[in-house]
Amino acid sequence: EVQLVESGGGLVQPGGSLRLSCAASGFTFSSFRMSWYRQAPGRERELVAAVSSTGSSTAYADSVKDRFTISRDNYRNSVYLQMNSLKPEDTAVYYCQARLERSAYVYWGQGTQVTVSS
Repeated sequence: EVQLVESGGGLVQPGGSLRLSCAASGFTFSSFRMSWYRQAPGRERELVAAVSSTGSSTAYADSVKDRFTISRDNYRNSVYLQMNSLKPEDTAVYYCQARLERSAYVYWGQGTQVTVSS
């Protein structure tokens, strides 16, 4: 059974930091590109950051560049999102996605809530 389990969300003050984790199981993690998406109330889900299957390549949304860092550990079958200098507009449910490129295999986690508020 494929599982993506996010953790690490919570309430943080503006300017604070959080580290999200996504633990994967049930598929060959090291073959999949991993991404973090987020969805705020009333808005569409948007791509936040992505990392290639080997970890050698990353990409970020302009809104989070220089504040967020995506990384992965193919030995622990996990992907992470380090979020610094958080802003209220970062408030959203954050989702982990696994995608096998050039295929229809896409898996999603259940999401973790991040709230940035004073």
